[in-house]
Amino acid sequence: MIKSAKKEFIFRKNEKAPSCHASTVLPLSDGTVLAAWFGGAHEGDNDVEIWISKRDTEGNWSTPVSVSEDDNIAHWNPVLYMQENGRIILYYKHGETIPDWITRYITSDDNGTTWSSPLTLVPGDTSGGRGPVKNKCIKLKNGTVLGPASTEQNKKWIPFIDMSLDDGITWQFNGLMERPKYKGAYVGLIQPTLWESDEGVHCLMRSNKGALYRSDSYDNGLSWSKPARTRLPNNNSGVDCVKDDSGRLWLIYNPVDVNWGVRHPLSLAYSKDNGKHFTEVLVPEPGNGEFSYPAITCKDNTLYITYTYKRKQIVFWKIELED
Repeated sequence: MIKSAKKEFIFRKNEKAPSCHASTVLPLSDGTVLAAWFGGAHEGDNDVEIWISKRDTEGNWSTPVSVSEDDNIAHWNPVLYMQENGRIILYYKHGETIPDWITRYITSDDNGTTWSSPLTLVPGDTSGGRGPVKNKCIKLKNGTVLGPASTEQNKKWIPFIDMSLDDGITWQFNGLMERPKYKGAYVGLIQPTLWESDEGVHCLMRSNKGALYRSDSYDNGLSWSKPARTRLPNNNSGVDCVKDDSGRLWLIYNPVDVNWGVRHPLSLAYSKDNGKHFTEVLVPEPGNGEFSYPAITCKDNTLYITYTYKRKQIVFWKIELED
């Protein structure tokens, strides 16, 4: 199943941003890897910016640099995406509080060496942020790009899947998902993670009710089924999943079923039946501490994973899979 697995720390200490969280990872065609995250004194402080580092083909990570505005407004949740033409988009949230979020983005035409000035993704948007909220976008077989999104306004956590027909630049809103109930109370759902299968498009979502929830679309993301509770535990923290070249689905998450529970251990599991059942194959972090907000992607049958390590560092794993 796993041919090899290597763990690395992207940096040991960042004096300018001692607290870090919410990473994203993107392997590039030349063998290098980009990672980004937000960092500052503390999450939500006005000095929090988006930081980025690049891994060369020898396995060395560059010194982290800030690539966002220094405007005394908190930055959050970067997401990397590569367009068909090779241009890289880095989306991120911008705002003093989560309900006030707007989505900003920058682009790079040289594999992350230099970046454009930031633009607002959806000018005039007041929804709490458009496009991807934490996890990566996916491009469907028909060319549509889907951005896993959610809103946290008015004390309601509601997911939606944004849609782009021009490779991630402009976005079409198709409505919020229906709110399910559990034991008589509405379930708070945010931060979907997406995959496509022969059956349709699917997502798993973080919840405040001790388990992951799932929704499915059979019209390429235009409409979604009412989210249903799964047997996968969730501690009200971020998760991510990806399909490999063989069609297996890989999920990285904290297998804890307590709302706002501990964020350890961190587990990697796979499914051969489109997410109906998962089998744990690796525990990247078996000890105590915060190991959270993982990001996972796949290229050439290799998994690339990043996550928060005790809010002080970002960890990277490169996992080569057997065919």
